[in-house]
Amino acid sequence: MIKTVLFDLDGTLLPLDMNEFIKRYFGGLTVKFKDMIKGEELSSIVWASTKYMVENKEASKTNEEAFFEDFYKRVHHKPEVMNPLFEEYYIKDFCKVQDATRQEELMVKAVRQLKDKGYKVVVATNPIFPEIAIHQRIKWAGFEIEDFDFITTFEKMHFCKPNVEFYQEVLENIGGKPEDCLMVGNDVEEDMVAKQLGLTTFLIEDCIIHRGTSLEGIDYKGDYKKFYEFVVGLPSLK
Repeated sequence: MIKTVLFDLDGTLLPLDMNEFIKRYFGGLTVKFKDMIKGEELSSIVWASTKYMVENKEASKTNEEAFFEDFYKRVHHKPEVMNPLFEEYYIKDFCKVQDATRQEELMVKAVRQLKDKGYKVVVATNPIFPEIAIHQRIKWAGFEIEDFDFITTFEKMHFCKPNVEFYQEVLENIGGKPEDCLMVGNDVEEDMVAKQLGLTTFLIEDCIIHRGTSLEGIDYKGDYKKFYEFVVGLPSLK
């Protein structure tokens, strides 16, 4: 019986134009670090260090530690010089990425319904961004941070999607059992992999990301309207 609902963020709780999102994100970073490193080189390094972080399987390292361990091997500047600029970017400039996103009222209503019915709700976003950036995007989607029982960030998590270890770590943090959890996401490869651990899955098709793997085994799929109707049909746990 489902007791907890895990939500992906980008493309699920927060609909977006991913290409525009990436363009604006790297455009902002390029401006912030223009006196230190060329834009194309910075983008290449950030992608490479993100890949290293995603592939990391050392449970002793947080995603933040894995990313910066690799990042500072590739740049010729010290953390005490660059880290404050990263922080300044997320505080002052990351908000410009918001124009690539929109709110989806049906998802806001769905989360409200789940909470009113007594379900635990979790943001299980791929933790490749710092907490400040994830919290901002949650607010862009029309929520408060307090609406969720747990939120994945790269400061606290040790694994990334599509590794099943990511989902194991989420369950450990919330004290959940796979058979009691529903994973809702728009990325076939990154979100629906939760099925391998025994979670029920719901694929949101409005902003679907599908790299060609089989859709077989996904429990539910549909657009935002169908998901909202699914939530309305869930029993109250109170």
